[in-house]
Amino acid sequence: MQYRNFGKLDLKISALGFGAMRLPIIDNDNSKIDEVKAEKMISYAFDNGVNYIDTAYYYHDENNEVTVGKILKNGYRDKVFLADKLPVWDVNSYSDLNRIFNEQLSKLQTDRIDFYLLHNLTERFWRQIRNVDFIKWFEEKRRAGQIKYFGFSFHDTTDTFKKIVDYYDWDFCQIQYNYMNETVQAGKEGLEYAYKKQLPVIGMEPLLGGSLADFSGDAKQLFDTSQKDHIEIALKWLWDKKEISFLLSGMSSFEQVKQNIAYASNSRINYLTASESALIKKVQKELSKTISIPCTKCNYCISCPVNINIPHIFSAYNEAMKYINSEITNYRLNKVMYNNLPAEVNSLACIKCKKCEMKCPQGINITELLEKVHKELYDPEF
Repeated sequence: MQYRNFGKLDLKISALGFGAMRLPIIDNDNSKIDEVKAEKMISYAFDNGVNYIDTAYYYHDENNEVTVGKILKNGYRDKVFLADKLPVWDVNSYSDLNRIFNEQLSKLQTDRIDFYLLHNLTERFWRQIRNVDFIKWFEEKRRAGQIKYFGFSFHDTTDTFKKIVDYYDWDFCQIQYNYMNETVQAGKEGLEYAYKKQLPVIGMEPLLGGSLADFSGDAKQLFDTSQKDHIEIALKWLWDKKEISFLLSGMSSFEQVKQNIAYASNSRINYLTASESALIKKVQKELSKTISIPCTKCNYCISCPVNINIPHIFSAYNEAMKYINSEITNYRLNKVMYNNLPAEVNSLACIKCKKCEMKCPQGINITELLEKVHKELYDPEF
């Protein structure tokens, strides 16, 4: 495993961090983590040099912290850095800070959290958390030894990102970044802004929720012709950059863990070749034509009050749109999948409460797009 300097902090973090958001589940139920598989994956990662794991209050319907805590108790807690996040949308008073944090400590079976983040900061949530004296609270926790480093994860515009960076002397931050997101959210401009301020940046969604791991059409042909591993190239593109402290990958299978650790073991800054850079530029051009809805399947919206599986529906739509003008069989398959959904959980079941839109890190207009998906994919003949 390769280790990288963590900005202004005197720390060495593994080039690959373990994002626990996408752990394997049972019966396609996001709340039921397959703990046997999860333990095998996470233990293997720790035993092979990964020293950072990231969880959050709402991952896996509030069960993720419990699973991570159990695994850390197997002799790993003092060997790795633990990161957790504060759901700022639930914070309306100073007392909420302690209530949520204490619950997290209990679930994780620990007395401290090494890296603590304000979760999913947008302009709206930033305004909300500023109504509470969160800095005073954090500094109290730091003095008590309950939190070592304080930062934030971010999903909004570059201008908002800069404003938050300048607000406080943060220890670190986390942004969505990959070769399809150079101008999305904080983007390249925000990344370079943080780097100039010696603010460590963790790169999340390196594979854009799996979109850069599952190719078809002309983009796939480009990789096939070049004989390059498309996943390795996506990760390599990020590790190549001095501004990225390390990558946080949400892995969902043991094979993914083994594969990513192998890639990380060969990682370094400035090792992307000219031919690989040229390949990525071509792939960027092709993929920009096919990603219809920028859903990363993060499942933040999965707590829909009428149980619409929004990521599943958007995935079907995106897959269908890839083939609408070429491979009619694949287009038809995704229409069949959508039309086989029970009427009570298809797009028309939406009650337009927009709770999903409030939590969506990508800022997707979900309510409007569900109607669009239904118009495109619904067919009474199926």
